[in-house]
Amino acid sequence: MLATQLDPLAASFFSLLAIASLLLSFVMLGSRWLKHYVVAFGLQSWLVALLSAAVGYYGGYPELYAIAGLTALTRGLLLPYLILRIVRRLNVDRELHERLAPAASLVVGALLVLFAFVVAQHLGESLALTGTIAVLALTVMIAMKLIGFLLLAVRSEALSQILGILVLENGIFLGSQILVPGMPILIELVILFDLLVVVAAFGVLVRLMVVHAGTSSAHNLRRLVG
Repeated sequence: MLATQLDPLAASFFSLLAIASLLLSFVMLGSRWLKHYVVAFGLQSWLVALLSAAVGYYGGYPELYAIAGLTALTRGLLLPYLILRIVRRLNVDRELHERLAPAASLVVGALLVLFAFVVAQHLGESLALTGTIAVLALTVMIAMKLIGFLLLAVRSEALSQILGILVLENGIFLGSQILVPGMPILIELVILFDLLVVVAAFGVLVRLMVVHAGTSSAHNLRRLVG
């Protein structure tokens, strides 16, 4: 496994990128402004792309350079652009009816990171990976998945729901680049295409909600039935 063979400098660089990606998830948790969500997701995606390129360099996986480029273009540029277009068209700037205040969300997010660390430690011990970057990768991957689910649970705007899904997927992608760097490129391309479809479908759904329900809040999805 690449995570057990890295020199200290490379391991520190990977750790910095992973931790910075996780911290950008907290930017989303601690803000009510949708544009902040989008900018944080875009920056997070660029960090994931940089991590993918670094794994390709240190691990000898040249195909990861293509994955890094596609990740930067699609997740770092195209998806934020599409979401910002939806935000401008709908004139929705911020969360209005969140289920949990940003300050409380940050506390819950910190507890989720602690839980992810405990789980990653146990997994690391069972797989004899204690003391390697693999434990950190597992921690960040699990924590970002949990924070993505938290965004889905506590944010009411449909656009926030989109970003919650994207953060969740970024966590999976980040962890896989460190733990399973030899993943076939076809799988990565399918995942990127699926994300574009998800954003496009949510964009249409949000516009229908505004037309028929007069709001972009996910609470009113039931009003579109029938």
